Amino acid sequence: MALSLRNDRDNRGPNDCTIMHRKIEEADVKNVFITAGTTAGMVVGLMLSSAMPSRAQQSPRPAAAGQAGTEMKPTREIKVISSAGARALVDACSAWAEQNKHVVAMAVLDWGGNLIESHAMEGAAANSIDTALLKAKSALRWRRPTSETNRIFRSGENLAPQFMHDFPQPGALPIVVDGQVIGAMGVSGADGEKCAQAGIDAVFKGQAGSGGK
Repeated sequence: MALSLRNDRDNRGPNDCTIMHRKIEEADVKNVFITAGTTAGMVVGLMLSSAMPSRAQQSPRPAAAGQAGTEMKPTREIKVISSAGARALVDACSAWAEQNKHVVAMAVLDWGGNLIESHAMEGAAANSIDTALLKAKSALRWRRPTSETNRIFRSGENLAPQFMHDFPQPGALPIVVDGQVIGAMGVSGADGEKCAQAGIDAVFKGQAGSGGK
């Protein structure tokens, strides 16, 4: 067997050896190129990965709209007319009505539309308490004197009060403190808004508005 292999090797001509050397050289060159390409790719990949910041290193996302620089407050403070304040409004309005020889009925609402005080003077009409309450609700909902709501309704400027079942008859004022509507006062009888304004001025000492002035 060894003799046969030796004979085969000895029988090879010079051209056969040259061909084998060329094949070996070509294979070596291919391996060199493949190795070089793989190494270059790894180097480029390492350079790119080091240049790109990770998620943890990236700048934080901007704050959501409405939260930039200010903290969201889930609640707010609301001023509320006290029971004593509501009673004082009724007393002051009654005093003005007596002085001007009027007989009226009155209703005072808080900011949520709850009735906290009502009073009818001796001799007031049977429906006057209900009328005063309806007027006060309209003044609170529209945040303006009912005389103003009556004007825009009669002129056709705004017909919503009719469809919203309001009672836009003159005689009620919203009570505004520090720009916040804290309630309303409705008066049924002659010069109702003047009576309500007299009560607001007497109780709040000029610190409350009504839109009636």
